Amino acid sequence: MTQTLDIEQTIQTIRRFLKGSLGRTGLNGYVVGLSGGIDSAVSAALAVRAVGADKVLGVMMPYRSSAKESETLARQLIELLGIEYRLVDISPMIDAYYDRIDDNNRLRAGNKMARERMSILFDIAHELDRLVLGTGNRTEICLGYTTWYGDAACSLNPVGQLYKTELRMVAKELGLPQEMIDRPPTADLWAGQTDEGEIGVSYEQIDRLLVRIVDDGERSMSRLETEGFHATDISRVVSLMNRNAFKRKLPDIAPLGKCPVPDDVLLEE
Repeated sequence: MTQTLDIEQTIQTIRRFLKGSLGRTGLNGYVVGLSGGIDSAVSAALAVRAVGADKVLGVMMPYRSSAKESETLARQLIELLGIEYRLVDISPMIDAYYDRIDDNNRLRAGNKMARERMSILFDIAHELDRLVLGTGNRTEICLGYTTWYGDAACSLNPVGQLYKTELRMVAKELGLPQEMIDRPPTADLWAGQTDEGEIGVSYEQIDRLLVRIVDDGERSMSRLETEGFHATDISRVVSLMNRNAFKRKLPDIAPLGKCPVPDDVLLEE
Protein backbone atom coordinates (compact mmCIF):
# COMPACT_ATOMS: atom_id res chain seq x y z
CA MET A 1 0.00 0.00 0.00
CA THR A 2 1.41 3.41 -0.93
CA GLN A 3 -1.06 5.36 1.21
CA THR A 4 -1.10 5.71 4.99
CA LEU A 5 -4.49 5.41 6.62
CA ASP A 6 -5.23 7.66 9.58
CA ILE A 7 -7.26 5.05 11.45
CA GLU A 8 -8.52 7.30 14.23
CA GLN A 9 -9.63 9.99 11.78
CA THR A 10 -11.25 7.37 9.55
CA ILE A 11 -13.31 6.01 12.43
CA GLN A 12 -14.40 9.50 13.47
CA THR A 13 -15.39 10.41 9.90
CA ILE A 14 -17.47 7.25 9.49
CA ARG A 15 -19.03 7.74 12.93
CA ARG A 16 -20.19 11.25 11.94
CA PHE A 17 -21.41 9.92 8.59
CA LEU A 18 -23.55 7.23 10.22
CA LYS A 19 -24.91 9.49 12.95
CA GLY A 20 -25.71 12.30 10.52
CA SER A 21 -27.26 10.02 7.89
CA LEU A 22 -29.60 8.45 10.42
CA GLY A 23 -30.53 11.81 11.89
CA ARG A 24 -31.49 13.22 8.50
CA THR A 25 -33.88 10.34 7.80
CA GLY A 26 -35.64 10.46 11.15
CA LEU A 27 -35.60 6.64 11.27
CA ASN A 28 -34.91 4.49 14.32
CA GLY A 29 -31.57 2.84 13.63
CA TYR A 30 -29.66 0.34 11.50
CA VAL A 31 -30.10 -3.28 10.47
CA VAL A 32 -26.98 -5.21 9.45
CA GLY A 33 -26.49 -8.76 8.23
CA LEU A 34 -23.84 -10.55 10.30
CA SER A 35 -21.88 -13.25 8.50
CA GLY A 36 -19.15 -13.82 11.05
CA GLY A 37 -16.79 -12.01 8.71
CA ILE A 38 -14.73 -8.89 9.26
CA ASP A 39 -16.65 -6.61 6.87
CA SER A 40 -20.02 -6.91 8.60
CA ALA A 41 -18.30 -6.86 12.00
CA VAL A 42 -16.58 -3.55 11.30
CA SER A 43 -19.78 -2.02 9.88
CA ALA A 44 -21.76 -3.09 12.94
CA ALA A 45 -19.09 -1.89 15.38
CA LEU A 46 -18.88 1.50 13.68
CA ALA A 47 -22.66 1.85 13.80
CA VAL A 48 -22.67 1.09 17.53
CA ARG A 49 -20.05 3.78 18.08
CA ALA A 50 -22.10 6.22 16.02
CA VAL A 51 -25.65 5.72 17.29
CA GLY A 52 -25.48 3.28 20.20
CA ALA A 53 -26.05 -0.44 20.59
CA ASP A 54 -29.79 -0.02 21.10
CA LYS A 55 -30.13 1.30 17.54
CA VAL A 56 -28.25 -1.51 15.80
CA LEU A 57 -29.87 -4.87 15.05
CA GLY A 58 -27.76 -7.78 13.82
CA VAL A 59 -29.35 -10.42 11.60
CA MET A 60 -27.81 -13.87 11.07
CA MET A 61 -29.12 -15.63 7.95
CA PRO A 62 -27.47 -19.04 7.55
CA TYR A 63 -28.21 -21.63 4.90
CA ARG A 64 -28.09 -25.27 5.98
CA SER A 65 -24.63 -25.72 4.43
CA SER A 66 -23.20 -22.54 5.99
CA ALA A 67 -20.12 -22.99 8.15
CA LYS A 68 -20.94 -23.32 11.83
CA GLU A 69 -17.98 -21.06 12.54
CA SER A 70 -19.83 -18.20 10.82
CA GLU A 71 -22.69 -18.26 13.31
CA THR A 72 -20.31 -18.78 16.24
CA LEU A 73 -18.28 -15.69 15.32
CA ALA A 74 -21.42 -13.65 14.65
CA ARG A 75 -22.74 -14.52 18.10
CA GLN A 76 -19.42 -13.52 19.65
CA LEU A 77 -19.68 -10.15 17.94
CA ILE A 78 -23.28 -9.69 19.10
CA GLU A 79 -22.21 -10.31 22.69
CA LEU A 80 -19.17 -8.03 22.36
CA LEU A 81 -21.20 -5.14 20.93
CA GLY A 82 -24.22 -5.70 23.16
CA ILE A 83 -26.70 -5.50 20.30
CA GLU A 84 -30.00 -7.28 19.73
CA TYR A 85 -30.21 -9.87 16.98
CA ARG A 86 -32.44 -12.10 14.91
CA LEU A 87 -31.72 -15.50 13.41
CA VAL A 88 -33.42 -16.23 10.09
CA ASP A 89 -32.71 -19.58 8.45
CA ILE A 90 -32.90 -19.05 4.67
CA SER A 91 -32.81 -22.80 3.89
CA PRO A 92 -36.60 -23.13 3.36
CA MET A 93 -36.63 -20.21 0.89
CA ILE A 94 -33.69 -21.49 -1.13
CA ASP A 95 -34.73 -25.16 -1.08
CA ALA A 96 -38.22 -24.19 -2.25
CA TYR A 97 -36.64 -22.76 -5.40
CA TYR A 98 -33.89 -25.30 -6.19
CA ASP A 99 -34.54 -29.03 -6.38
CA ARG A 100 -30.86 -29.51 -5.59
CA ILE A 101 -27.66 -27.50 -5.50
CA ASP A 102 -24.56 -28.97 -7.12
CA ASP A 103 -21.54 -27.86 -9.15
CA ASN A 104 -23.80 -26.98 -12.08
CA ASN A 105 -25.77 -24.30 -10.27
CA ARG A 106 -23.93 -23.45 -7.06
CA LEU A 107 -22.93 -19.97 -8.28
CA ARG A 108 -26.54 -19.22 -9.20
CA ALA A 109 -27.64 -20.55 -5.83
CA GLY A 110 -25.00 -18.46 -4.06
CA ASN A 111 -26.29 -15.33 -5.77
CA LYS A 112 -29.84 -16.33 -4.89
CA MET A 113 -28.81 -16.65 -1.23
CA ALA A 114 -27.19 -13.21 -1.26
CA ARG A 115 -30.33 -11.65 -2.73
CA GLU A 116 -32.56 -13.54 -0.31
CA ARG A 117 -30.55 -12.21 2.61
CA MET A 118 -30.75 -8.63 1.38
CA SER A 119 -34.49 -8.99 0.79
CA ILE A 120 -34.87 -10.10 4.41
CA LEU A 121 -32.78 -7.20 5.69
CA PHE A 122 -34.88 -4.65 3.81
CA ASP A 123 -38.08 -6.26 5.06
CA ILE A 124 -36.89 -6.11 8.67
CA ALA A 125 -35.73 -2.53 8.15
CA HIS A 126 -39.20 -1.62 6.87
CA GLU A 127 -40.80 -3.32 9.87
CA LEU A 128 -38.62 -1.43 12.36
CA ASP A 129 -38.29 1.89 10.46
CA ARG A 130 -34.54 1.45 10.07
CA LEU A 131 -31.86 1.65 7.40
CA VAL A 132 -29.96 -1.33 5.96
CA LEU A 133 -26.26 -1.00 6.65
CA GLY A 134 -23.93 -1.99 3.81
CA THR A 135 -20.78 -4.02 4.42
CA GLY A 136 -18.98 -4.09 1.05
CA ASN A 137 -15.36 -2.89 1.07
CA ARG A 138 -13.52 -0.93 -1.64
CA THR A 139 -11.65 -3.99 -2.87
CA GLU A 140 -14.90 -5.84 -3.59
CA ILE A 141 -16.45 -2.76 -5.18
CA CYS A 142 -13.47 -2.27 -7.50
CA LEU A 143 -13.47 -5.91 -8.59
CA GLY A 144 -17.24 -6.24 -8.71
CA TYR A 145 -16.83 -9.19 -6.35
CA THR A 146 -20.39 -8.80 -5.13
CA THR A 147 -23.87 -10.00 -5.98
CA TRP A 148 -25.76 -7.29 -7.84
CA TYR A 149 -28.85 -6.42 -5.76
CA GLY A 150 -27.60 -8.88 -3.18
CA ASP A 151 -24.80 -7.96 -0.80
CA ALA A 152 -24.10 -4.93 -3.02
CA ALA A 153 -27.50 -3.45 -2.11
CA CYS A 154 -27.97 -1.33 1.01
CA SER A 155 -29.30 1.99 2.27
CA LEU A 156 -25.78 3.33 2.87
CA ASN A 157 -22.28 1.95 3.19
CA PRO A 158 -19.83 3.02 5.91
CA VAL A 159 -16.84 0.95 4.70
CA GLY A 160 -17.05 1.26 0.91
CA GLN A 161 -13.88 3.35 0.68
CA LEU A 162 -11.79 1.03 2.83
CA TYR A 163 -9.68 -1.58 1.07
CA LYS A 164 -9.76 -5.03 2.66
CA THR A 165 -6.31 -4.60 4.19
CA GLU A 166 -7.32 -1.19 5.58
CA LEU A 167 -10.50 -2.69 6.99
CA ARG A 168 -8.40 -5.14 8.99
CA MET A 169 -6.49 -2.22 10.48
CA VAL A 170 -9.74 -0.55 11.50
CA ALA A 171 -10.99 -3.83 12.98
CA LYS A 172 -7.93 -4.02 15.23
CA GLU A 173 -8.45 -0.43 16.38
CA LEU A 174 -12.08 -1.24 17.18
CA GLY A 175 -10.97 -4.17 19.33
CA LEU A 176 -12.66 -6.88 17.29
CA PRO A 177 -11.67 -10.51 17.95
CA GLN A 178 -8.37 -11.52 16.35
CA GLU A 179 -9.97 -14.80 15.25
CA MET A 180 -12.40 -12.81 13.13
CA ILE A 181 -9.67 -10.61 11.68
CA ASP A 182 -7.47 -13.59 10.75
CA ARG A 183 -10.28 -15.75 9.34
CA PRO A 184 -9.96 -16.32 5.56
CA PRO A 185 -12.59 -14.06 3.95
CA THR A 186 -15.57 -15.97 2.60
CA ALA A 187 -19.04 -15.14 1.35
CA ASP A 188 -20.03 -18.57 2.72
CA LEU A 189 -21.96 -19.26 -0.48
CA TRP A 190 -21.01 -22.96 -0.42
CA ALA A 191 -18.94 -25.29 1.72
CA GLY A 192 -15.23 -24.47 1.61
CA GLN A 193 -15.63 -21.32 -0.49
CA THR A 194 -13.12 -18.51 0.15
CA ASP A 195 -12.80 -15.17 -1.59
CA GLU A 196 -9.08 -15.42 -2.31
CA GLY A 197 -9.45 -18.99 -3.54
CA GLU A 198 -12.14 -17.93 -5.98
CA ILE A 199 -10.36 -14.77 -7.16
CA GLY A 200 -6.97 -16.44 -7.37
CA VAL A 201 -5.01 -13.52 -5.89
CA SER A 202 -4.42 -12.57 -2.25
CA TYR A 203 -6.16 -9.49 -0.86
CA GLU A 204 -2.82 -7.97 0.09
CA GLN A 205 -1.64 -8.21 -3.51
CA ILE A 206 -5.00 -7.06 -4.90
CA ASP A 207 -5.06 -3.97 -2.69
CA ARG A 208 -1.51 -2.98 -3.61
CA LEU A 209 -2.47 -3.26 -7.26
CA LEU A 210 -5.72 -1.33 -6.83
CA VAL A 211 -3.94 1.54 -5.11
CA ARG A 212 -1.57 1.84 -8.08
CA ILE A 213 -4.25 1.42 -10.75
CA VAL A 214 -7.23 3.22 -9.19
CA ASP A 215 -5.76 5.75 -6.77
CA ASP A 216 -2.47 6.49 -8.51
CA GLY A 217 -3.80 6.14 -12.06
CA GLU A 218 -1.03 3.81 -13.20
CA ARG A 219 -1.72 2.27 -16.62
CA SER A 220 1.64 0.82 -17.61
CA MET A 221 1.83 -2.96 -17.45
CA SER A 222 5.63 -2.88 -17.67
CA ARG A 223 5.96 -0.43 -14.78
CA LEU A 224 3.66 -2.54 -12.61
CA GLU A 225 5.73 -5.63 -13.43
CA THR A 226 8.90 -3.69 -12.58
CA GLU A 227 7.35 -2.94 -9.18
CA GLY A 228 7.08 -6.68 -8.54
CA PHE A 229 3.52 -7.47 -9.63
CA HIS A 230 3.01 -10.65 -11.68
CA ALA A 231 1.44 -10.25 -15.10
CA THR A 232 -1.18 -12.91 -14.34
CA ASP A 233 -2.28 -11.08 -11.17
CA ILE A 234 -2.44 -7.75 -12.98
CA SER A 235 -4.50 -9.24 -15.80
CA ARG A 236 -6.85 -10.98 -13.36
CA VAL A 237 -7.53 -7.81 -11.36
CA VAL A 238 -8.01 -5.59 -14.43
CA SER A 239 -10.24 -8.21 -16.07
CA LEU A 240 -12.54 -8.33 -13.04
CA MET A 241 -12.65 -4.53 -12.83
CA ASN A 242 -13.64 -4.18 -16.48
CA ARG A 243 -16.03 -7.13 -16.64
CA ASN A 244 -17.95 -6.07 -13.54
CA ALA A 245 -17.97 -2.32 -14.12
CA PHE A 246 -21.77 -2.42 -14.50
CA LYS A 247 -22.09 -3.30 -10.80
CA ARG A 248 -20.66 0.08 -9.83
CA LYS A 249 -23.52 2.10 -11.31
CA LEU A 250 -27.27 2.12 -11.70
CA PRO A 251 -28.74 0.27 -14.71
CA ASP A 252 -28.54 2.13 -18.01
CA ILE A 253 -31.71 3.89 -19.17
CA ALA A 254 -32.38 4.41 -22.87
CA PRO A 255 -31.47 8.06 -23.66
CA LEU A 256 -34.45 10.04 -24.99
CA GLY A 257 -33.08 13.52 -24.38
CA LYS A 258 -35.02 14.28 -21.21
CA CYS A 259 -33.43 16.11 -18.29
CA PRO A 260 -32.21 14.12 -15.28
CA VAL A 261 -34.51 13.68 -12.28
CA PRO A 262 -33.35 16.10 -9.54
CA ASP A 263 -32.29 14.84 -6.12
CA ASP A 264 -34.29 17.56 -4.37
CA VAL A 265 -37.32 19.54 -5.44
CA LEU A 266 -37.60 22.93 -3.73
CA LEU A 267 -40.73 24.93 -4.50
CA GLU A 268 -40.95 28.70 -4.13
CA GLU A 269 -43.95 30.46 -2.65
